[in-house]
Amino acid sequence: MARGEATQNKVHFKGSNDDFIVFVDDVEAFKSWQSDSSIPLAHFVSSFKVFLTHKQGTQGQLDAAPKSTLASEFDTENEEEVIKKILKEGTLQTVEMASRQGSTNDSMNSMRTK
Repeated sequence: MARGEATQNKVHFKGSNDDFIVFVDDVEAFKSWQSDSSIPLAHFVSSFKVFLTHKQGTQGQLDAAPKSTLASEFDTENEEEVIKKILKEGTLQTVEMASRQGSTNDSMNSMRTK
């Protein structure tokens, strides 16, 4: 894998007031969990944080969702319950991030002698 190259998996849930994101590490375990909810969330959820995008869909700045926002959207402040709902009703998005290219240290170019 080249420098900076990575794959990011997230589940997007479009709520009535905002868009919510939960990050997933293991897509296969997530897909298995959808049919067998006995699989622990810790096996595939990246972090037990819910992010919101301020109605920007899957793009835009991600901020941690405040408990008041979770309570108004999901009728609970319990993040684990909110994560389960997002995982059940949201859509999986996989994003490939391109590797970085270019010179590694521009300041060294002026030191080279020809």
